[in-house]
Amino acid sequence: MYACGAISPRLHVRARSHLTSPSCTRAEPSRLTFIIKTLTGTELNSVPSEYTYVKNPNDQGDASAPEHSIPTIDFSHLTSSSPELRSKAVEELGRACQEWGFFQVINHGVPESLMKSMIEACHKFFELPEEEKKEFQSKKLLEPIKCGTSFNVAIDKVRLWRDYLKVIAHPEFHALHKPAEYSDVSFEFSKQTRQVATELLSGISESLGLEAEYIAKAMNWDRGMQILAANYYPACPQPDLAIGIPPHTDHGLVTLLIQNDMGGLEVQHNGQWVLVDCAPGSFVVNIGDQMQILTNDKYKSVWHRAVVNNRATRISIAVPHGPALDTAALPIPELLGGEAPKYIGMSYEEFMELQASPAAYMMPCLDHLRVKAE
Repeated sequence: MYACGAISPRLHVRARSHLTSPSCTRAEPSRLTFIIKTLTGTELNSVPSEYTYVKNPNDQGDASAPEHSIPTIDFSHLTSSSPELRSKAVEELGRACQEWGFFQVINHGVPESLMKSMIEACHKFFELPEEEKKEFQSKKLLEPIKCGTSFNVAIDKVRLWRDYLKVIAHPEFHALHKPAEYSDVSFEFSKQTRQVATELLSGISESLGLEAEYIAKAMNWDRGMQILAANYYPACPQPDLAIGIPPHTDHGLVTLLIQNDMGGLEVQHNGQWVLVDCAPGSFVVNIGDQMQILTNDKYKSVWHRAVVNNRATRISIAVPHGPALDTAALPIPELLGGEAPKYIGMSYEEFMELQASPAAYMMPCLDHLRVKAE
């Protein structure tokens, strides 16, 4: 069975009535969301005032400097039958999680052709006429399929130079019926990406001295969330005065990201913003807030942002993987070593709601859960 809004991976839904039922009809926005795709389709020579975001150039690090190169994890070593290769890969994975919170994964087995097809399918969606995308606009946090612009137009202080498409792929698979190829491509991509994420989670567990399946079992990984979050960043006439996504951390356990040929992901490392330069066909992976809670701050959920350019459209697809919605992350007792837990519990669904609320503008989400010193 498929959840409300879901379709079989082998079927394409032809009409909206197939996507909805009285119990899960999409909430219509109170007004039509202003889409960045429409804005940039006009003759635009400057950034409108509501999109103006000024970055501090003194915080920019040199991406070519060796100390600003994100670690590389060879997935074939992590899954190797050789104990020596796997042990070394687990050690490197743990070091990357502790020192960076970001790394790239190569030799992961997901065909580069599939990754490119996924990017192209999402690009085709963003190129659809705005009237055809209206049916997927929604204010509901966990709407199975939704698109929009900025982050939260109702509370954003600055509009973001991006449009987005978010589709829940696990525990229930959902897919768009347009463009036609999206359903089959996203089904295969989400399946293979989740396999990579599962192996990475096992490696992370082992790097902490736990059993390989410890985190997966504790977080009810078999019912865990997987979201395909595509971002559309069109060329910007004044990229230094706009932002694709401002500094943030991810809410889940691990996020895997792919992008087209245009870079734009920046990571905060040692107090500086560093543009991530990743190998073609690789996944860029980062640790999320739930993992920081589980490890009691040993593995950090690192701040990152998306910058824009004036040359060409950038498409990225971030795939956050999280616990089951009803599962609360708490510091793992075996990792405390006499140290007091630094976080209280909150279900993953409540945590996601917190991140999307005005409270997240007042202080980082993790600080809402941090145990206050007496």
